[in-house]
Amino acid sequence: MKNSNEGKSSLSRTGRKKTRRKHKKRTNRWSFILGLVLVLGLLSFLFRKELMVLGFNMILAPSVEKTLKHSYVPLKEDGQQKVENQSPFSLLLLGTDQRKNENGLSDSIIYTVIRPKDNKALFISIPRDSYTEIIGAEKIKGARKNTKINAAHSYGGPQMAVDTVENLLNEPVNYYATINFNGLVEVVDAVGGVELPVTKLLENKNPLHEKLRVEPNKPIYSGKEALMYVRYREDSDFNRTERQRIFLKAMLERMRKLNNLANIPKIIEMAGENFKTNMQPEFVLALAQQAILEGSSPAITSHMLQGEGRNTDQWYYILDEDDVKHTHDVIEQWLDPEATGADLVTTFSN
Repeated sequence: MKNSNEGKSSLSRTGRKKTRRKHKKRTNRWSFILGLVLVLGLLSFLFRKELMVLGFNMILAPSVEKTLKHSYVPLKEDGQQKVENQSPFSLLLLGTDQRKNENGLSDSIIYTVIRPKDNKALFISIPRDSYTEIIGAEKIKGARKNTKINAAHSYGGPQMAVDTVENLLNEPVNYYATINFNGLVEVVDAVGGVELPVTKLLENKNPLHEKLRVEPNKPIYSGKEALMYVRYREDSDFNRTERQRIFLKAMLERMRKLNNLANIPKIIEMAGENFKTNMQPEFVLALAQQAILEGSSPAITSHMLQGEGRNTDQWYYILDEDDVKHTHDVIEQWLDPEATGADLVTTFSN
C-alpha cells in the first residue's frame, strides 16, 4: 500500500508539469504577439511612406478624383501635349479677383517649373502691371493689344493668360491653375491657418485702396489674414510678389503635414468653383503620391522679373529685356529632362 504522502507528491509533480506547460504556452503566445507587434512596428516605420500612399489611394483618392473632375477645364491645345511621368513640367499659377461670371484680373501670376524627380520647383513671378503684348486681344471688343499683363485673364480667361505668358517668356505652359481669392480664405482655414513671417504691422492707409490690417508676430494666421497679407500693396510690387511666393511655400508645407491628409477632399471641395485647372485628376493624384513619398516640401528657387515703373497714359512696369532673356534661359534649363539637380541655376542677381 502506497504512502498517502507519496501519492500527493506524485499528483503535485503532475500538476506542476501541467502548470509549467500552461505557463510555457502563455509565454510562447505572448512572445509571439510581442514579436509580431515589433515586426509590424518595424515594417510600418521602414515603409511608413508606402503605407501612407496605400491609405491615400484607398481612402482619399476616390473622393479627391471625383471632386477634381468638377474643377477640370481644358484649354484648346491640351490634347496636343502630354507630360511623361517624373518629367519636368511648367504650371502657370493665377490668383484672380473673379466675381460672379466675370473672368477677373489676375492679381498673382507665377510661372512655375516642377521637377518631380529632383523634388525642386522654380517660381518666376511676373508683376501684374508688366507692360506686354496681350495675345488674342484683337478678337475682344474694347481690349488693348499692349497693356498690363493682368488684363489678359480679364479679357479671355486662362487661355489668353497662358498664350500671353508663353509669348512673353518664349516658353511653353503645360498646365494652368487658377484660384479665386474668394476661395483662399476657406482653404487656409481648412488646414488650420498658415504660418507667415509678418514682423511689422501691414495696413493700407490710402483711401483708394481696400481696407486691411494684419498684426505682426502671430504664430498662425487665418484665411482672412492670409488674404490681406498677399493683397497688401503699400510698400512695393517686389515685396507684394515676394509675399505671394512666401504664402505659396507656407501652404505647401502646411498641406504636406500628415494631419492634413484627411482634410484634402474637404479642402478641394471648399475650393469648388474657386479652383480651375487643366491638369487631369489622375495627374494630380500621381503628384500627391510623389509628395507623400518625398516626405518633404520641394526646394524652391524664386525670382521676380526685373524692370522699372513708368507713367505714360497710366502706371506700367516696364520689364528689363536682358532679365527676361536670362529668365528664359533658366526656364529652358529647368525644363530639360536631361539636366541634373546639380546643373540647375538656383540663384538670380537682382
